[in-house]
Amino acid sequence: MKAMPTEIAEVLHIVPACHQDARGHFAETYSRSALEPFGVAADFVQDNLSFSRRQGTVRGLHFQAPPYAQAKLVRCSSGSILDVAVDIRYGSPTFGAHVTRVLSAQNMHQLFVPAGFAHGFSTLSPNTEVLYKVDANYAPQCERGIRFDDPDLAIDWQLGNDPAFLSDRDRDLPKFTALPPVFMFADMTEVSECLS
Repeated sequence: MKAMPTEIAEVLHIVPACHQDARGHFAETYSRSALEPFGVAADFVQDNLSFSRRQGTVRGLHFQAPPYAQAKLVRCSSGSILDVAVDIRYGSPTFGAHVTRVLSAQNMHQLFVPAGFAHGFSTLSPNTEVLYKVDANYAPQCERGIRFDDPDLAIDWQLGNDPAFLSDRDRDLPKFTALPPVFMFADMTEVSECLS
């Protein structure tokens, strides 16, 4: 398993080793000991599965506020996605910048998205399934988000000229400039707690 820093060093692009023979293939999709040398110390507590029927579905940009902030390890088990992580750590030199990677069932690549980042993806093929591990339990009172198409973020979701297929909730998310300080970069202090 290889883990490589992306344009934002804390976001990691992970490539599992794939062993193939006449039967098919085998890959180790997660190994704590293999990822620890790259700074991944997340204690994953929940696995999530997202299925999207339509190509051009956009989910995001989402994050959870403290004390339920989540790191995520994302992979695509069927179809393909453009996975996106946006730095929302106030004071970070990459505040507002984003990382994108194509994750697919074929390439088996993964993205590690630490706490302090908003996350989303667009489906590049129909019938796409995304699996991701998180290191904090789902807390609906801590759910937050940013509009996927905010011009200040200028993310190319690889939709071509087609409109995104969105949930009503994602369509109504606020713009990036309306985001209050939730995470501070200096020591990754969490500055905004959600109410229980």
